Amino acid sequence: MSHTHSKNRRTVKPKSYDYNMVVIGAGAAGLVSAYIASAVNAKVALIEKHKMGGDCLNTGCVPSKALIRSAKMLNYAKRAQDFGFKQAQVDFDFAEVMQRVQRVIQKVEPHDSVERYTQLGVECIQGAARVMSPYHVQVDNKIITTRNIVIATGARPHVPDIQGLQAMNYYTSDTIWDIRQRPERLLVLGAGPIGCELAQSFQRLGSQVTLVGRSGVLNAEDEEVSQLVAESLKQDGVRLLDRHTPIRFEIQNGQKRLLYCHKEDSKECVLEFDAVLLALGRRANVTGFGLEELGVHIGDKGTVQVDGFMRTNFPNIFACGDVAGPYQFTHMASHQAWYVAVNALFSPFKKFKVNYAVVPAATYTDPEVARVGLNEKQARQLGIPYEVTHYGVDDLDRAIADDEDRGLVKVLTVPGKDKILGATIVGAHAGDLLAEFVLAMTHGLGLNKILGTIHIYPTLAEMNKYVAGNWKKAHKPERLLDWLKKFHAWRRA
Repeated sequence: MSHTHSKNRRTVKPKSYDYNMVVIGAGAAGLVSAYIASAVNAKVALIEKHKMGGDCLNTGCVPSKALIRSAKMLNYAKRAQDFGFKQAQVDFDFAEVMQRVQRVIQKVEPHDSVERYTQLGVECIQGAARVMSPYHVQVDNKIITTRNIVIATGARPHVPDIQGLQAMNYYTSDTIWDIRQRPERLLVLGAGPIGCELAQSFQRLGSQVTLVGRSGVLNAEDEEVSQLVAESLKQDGVRLLDRHTPIRFEIQNGQKRLLYCHKEDSKECVLEFDAVLLALGRRANVTGFGLEELGVHIGDKGTVQVDGFMRTNFPNIFACGDVAGPYQFTHMASHQAWYVAVNALFSPFKKFKVNYAVVPAATYTDPEVARVGLNEKQARQLGIPYEVTHYGVDDLDRAIADDEDRGLVKVLTVPGKDKILGATIVGAHAGDLLAEFVLAMTHGLGLNKILGTIHIYPTLAEMNKYVAGNWKKAHKPERLLDWLKKFHAWRRA
């Protein structure tokens, strides 16, 4: 059979299929969609060319949180006097800290392993996939047929086109985990969540870190939130060059240098460094496995274009996770994966539109920043009217006892009502504490319900009740209180 004839055959819909669903990519999105498919007894294949668990397990969430934890322990030792100790010294080896990160990955690995997913009924295939048609996927030299295809190929770190960068042997959030020798002077490009988390951790582990960003620290957040994180980074010793633009890299007398300038001033400045880490966002993996040849639409932001049901322009090809956007969170990949699996397997009988009404996220700096729904910046951009209520963590008994009394809770509500539009928490364990607001927003509960819920004393979670209390104080019924004043005076008479 000629190659052309074989190719034409692959564009024709098969009479029967090897699988109900073939998933390409075994990160969070791929794992969850394959798991759900197998749970409802569909025949599903999961194809991964590299490592099960994808970015989150191997180079993202898991290793970064492990590193942050070690760095935080070291910082507690530096803060010994805050806790009533004269001093505390920690003898550590940087390479051993990085080895611990690998041990944590290995401990989590079984959750995402081939063995586990095989036991769950998923057929795991190791190899590079290529989409040949809406129904045919090639893995190495074998072609399999499927009723539906799920693209869950994730994203990779963005590498900018800056003159001289290629000669720097740069690190990204994918490759920094291989480092075993601590860089004395570390340059971090990008002041978003990844840049801030890693800059703070390396500074605490003994590097002198310079953080360069084109706009402010965590610039998607409100000004006072960014300010708190920036102050904390500076307190740790990070040199902040936010609102600066890199111009070019060079090596002079064997010394690596960055030439940069302030956004409002074209005067060139020089920064010498030993290693550079790129933390400038991530780009979706959409090329090299057949999408462009097939004509799958790619959107303006470089992600696979999907509709509300997570379908591409081919109704049986779906995409979810970082490759589809618009959010690059592991929990969002899992959320989308449910919709993908159900819509792929049960359409046209039943289909569900993905729900982005309540999307939480956290940045694991110290203090942590966690947010769900709108902040003031977004509400203003969208022209949505709001009221804002604050509570300062410096007032909270448990935070004071723990010496973690810095931060805030900030809630946006519909004017005159207790309906929550968004909540931001800055402080210790903010990511965990946000869950109450996520639950409230998901199920339409307002601040009055949070205020009417018993919170254990003394806990950090009380901050959610206290911010609700502040809202209540600002909305007290003045006329009723005036009447009650007269009523009680009358009863005393």
